Amino acid sequence: MATTNDLKNGLVLNLDGQLWAVTAFQHVKPGKGGAFVRTTLKNVLTGKVVDKTFNAGTKVDTATVDRRDMTYLYRDGTDFVFMDGDTYDQIPIAESTVGDAANYLLENQTAMVATHDGVPLYIELPTSVELIVAHTDPGLQGDRSTGGTKPATLETGAEIQVPLFLSTGEKVKVDTRDGRYLGRVS
Repeated sequence: MATTNDLKNGLVLNLDGQLWAVTAFQHVKPGKGGAFVRTTLKNVLTGKVVDKTFNAGTKVDTATVDRRDMTYLYRDGTDFVFMDGDTYDQIPIAESTVGDAANYLLENQTAMVATHDGVPLYIELPTSVELIVAHTDPGLQGDRSTGGTKPATLETGAEIQVPLFLSTGEKVKVDTRDGRYLGRVS
């Protein structure tokens, strides 16, 4: 248990049996009446964002979320198998939990896995990863770096938009949050 005075970004609260991460908070002390804390909470499982106000000093139930770096080993049916580097325990994580991170996940890649009571909640990748373009249509004479974009399939199977001058086999840097092309890697 903690009070609203202990709130900080990233803290996970257990409200009505659901886990909510604090993404923003503000202590407000109006001239009249009691102080309160205005928060923005994000549901850890669904991603839903809500605003909630607490009276100052109110007790809130915190949840212990264990964040650990784990190595992605392989895919087993619909599960992704990760290994804890310290204990060498292998844990299967459902495809629904991995979500969009699957588009940028390569074998032996490290990812941060958040768990609560042994149940995986979500996967967090680095903000950018380097992947090889598995297939893209060849560029035509006259395509320049200031031109448009074309679709390219990455080695993970994800499809992104890349500049016209890129060709199959080149390594590119991709933003894992929105799938944006960030640049070519030499």
